Amino acid sequence: MFKKLFGSLTGGSPTPAPEEQGPYSDPAANFIYQLLFCDRRELFANQAGTGEPWSVLFAPEPDFSALEKLAMDEAAESRVRVLAFNRLRAAGKEVTARIHLATIVEVGLDQGLDVLAVFGDYGVRYINHTGRMSVVEGKTALFEAEASAVLATSKPIVQAIGPWDQERRPPPKPGMVRLNFLVSDGLYFGEGPMETFSRDGMAGPLIHAASLLLQKLVAEVSKN
Repeated sequence: MFKKLFGSLTGGSPTPAPEEQGPYSDPAANFIYQLLFCDRRELFANQAGTGEPWSVLFAPEPDFSALEKLAMDEAAESRVRVLAFNRLRAAGKEVTARIHLATIVEVGLDQGLDVLAVFGDYGVRYINHTGRMSVVEGKTALFEAEASAVLATSKPIVQAIGPWDQERRPPPKPGMVRLNFLVSDGLYFGEGPMETFSRDGMAGPLIHAASLLLQKLVAEVSKN
């Protein structure tokens, strides 16, 4: 079901974006894919506007007090908070551990890579293996329950594992699923065969919740 849903959702034409390497033939899809993980500041810096929060995130001389305030601001956009936590850690500053800010599910298919991201502010990004994309901005009544379930089933996994201390790995191969978690103290992830993870006591509920969210997305897209 999960694989079928990933393959059936389509969105509008991607917005033109800078050339960027990644798992898709479409550079716009690669650009959005790389932005999901918030681990390449330059991609955001090149697109940033003026004023806050950008002036705090990308100041040549960081104001660590302002960065910490932004990172801990539960009303701020989740990706902004991830960027703030990342800059604090890069400067050697201690941060509060295990604040879960996003879940990114990557599924390797024979046709390519499918990705579903759910952020703590309830924003949703989906990239089909073809490079087609769908976006839900912020909390909406239509998808709130399903997005909440994805975030809720992520939390036991975040509590059970820890941050990855190396570069982000290439996308998973066909038949594999990678569950990524953007957390205040770094990138957490678990990876394994889809068949095995679907039966796992912690990974299984998350995969099921993600499937239900996709089912809802599919139903809404089909109406348009």
